[in-house]
Amino acid sequence: MTAAPHPAEEVPTRPVDIDYYGLHELLSDEDRELVGRVRAFVQGELLPVINGYWERAEFPQALLPAFAKVGVAGTTVQGYGAPGLTQFQTGLVAMELSRGDGSFNTVNAVHSGLVMGTLDRFGSEEQKQRWLPSLARLDKLGAFGLTEPQHGSDSVRLETSARRSGDGYLLTGAKRWIGLGHIADVVIIWARDEADGKVRGFVVEKTDGRYPDGFHASPILGKIGKRAVPQADIRLDDVFVPHDNLIAHTRSFRDVSTVLSATRSLVAWEALGHATAAYEIAARYALTRHQFGKPIASFQLIQHKLAKMLGELTSMQLLCFRSAALQDSGRYRNAQASLLKMHVCDRARDLCREARDMLGGNGLLLENDVARHLTDMEVVHTYEGTDSIQSLIVGRDITGIAAFA
Repeated sequence: MTAAPHPAEEVPTRPVDIDYYGLHELLSDEDRELVGRVRAFVQGELLPVINGYWERAEFPQALLPAFAKVGVAGTTVQGYGAPGLTQFQTGLVAMELSRGDGSFNTVNAVHSGLVMGTLDRFGSEEQKQRWLPSLARLDKLGAFGLTEPQHGSDSVRLETSARRSGDGYLLTGAKRWIGLGHIADVVIIWARDEADGKVRGFVVEKTDGRYPDGFHASPILGKIGKRAVPQADIRLDDVFVPHDNLIAHTRSFRDVSTVLSATRSLVAWEALGHATAAYEIAARYALTRHQFGKPIASFQLIQHKLAKMLGELTSMQLLCFRSAALQDSGRYRNAQASLLKMHVCDRARDLCREARDMLGGNGLLLENDVARHLTDMEVVHTYEGTDSIQSLIVGRDITGIAAFA
């Protein structure tokens, strides 16, 4: 038998404190205003509809006009219609978006961080003027083509090639797990120049809604997480790109690493957002779910779980805040980015699992949101460098010995 529902007055109500150490005090008025704008979009536009998009594995393109008005596309890019945010502010944006939904945060991370970040760092002034303003307005979407079917963690060995042909290049090869790769208007393809073996970036553009001949992209189906953001398989069969679409200042794979090092920290902020949402859901559920005649929050086991979860959440917050401060002051090292990504993503995945478990069978339902955060965290734990690869980068920094090629 199911216990009769308890009268509303018997249900304890108290706010869920996710800022146990008062880190909100470190935010400036500008930071708070930014958080407010993003949170208003998440609560008013995103959360009411995202479960449906997620279940259908459908991209919520209808939300892009409202998101454009939030004014965060381009994040750290200065000028060209972008907001010129600090790394700390960009982290706050990632946290707030993923606190609502990880798929939508990934859209912004790929578009703003990887695509616009690459063009801003390595594009010529003409290229910046050509692409960045429309990307900042979200009139166009961008995709970042690095990972290949046979090269994920060892993407430095990418096999996609670029061969000079007349006044441009022919791109040949394949890419996999490319976010927005079959719908983006601007696709950055990283390829190895046959002339000297150097890795360079090339922009493949849609013209009149069509990709150039030889560019074949199809969505990857059957994903268990990040279902509302499409990833694509891309095949390149002698795709011609004009010389003007060679990203001017890309010279080697080190340029790719520079971009990924900057965005890797934002993956940790995303994980913090998922963990924050999962903790809030679990804490509220514990106060409202009754078993054996009382709220489960009154049981020692549940209080122990909540206390441990809050400790993990607080440690993630402290790491993210400190890492952003180091980044904004120019004192951030690649190994520190790897430690941040490794630790926060690992802890966040465990926290989401604990929250799902606390909800029991109800945790399996999309309507309670925690399952979406949990399965999205499985993706976050893997992309932009797996846990194992990050640990080896940190291990190399500790010992001075490289344990991988």
